[in-house]
Amino acid sequence: MLSVKEMIKEAEALPVEERAMVVDCLLRTLNRPDSELDQKWAVVAKRRLEELRSGAVKPVPGAAVFDRVRERFAR
Repeated sequence: MLSVKEMIKEAEALPVEERAMVVDCLLRTLNRPDSELDQKWAVVAKRRLEELRSGAVKPVPGAAVFDRVRERFAR
């Protein structure tokens, strides 16, 4: 059996699409899919998208979000 380091090294050599599949499969073992929860998140995502498209809310650039987080935790 391969060691963890050996498995990681082999995984790193895979094409990006296959690495993404490996990551997805591993994450699913930690976080089992929950269709009810997924449906609730889909409702929230659709509402937020509509808020953005309608102009009801303004998007915040990712860099600004991370700057705010850094400021908050620098205290």
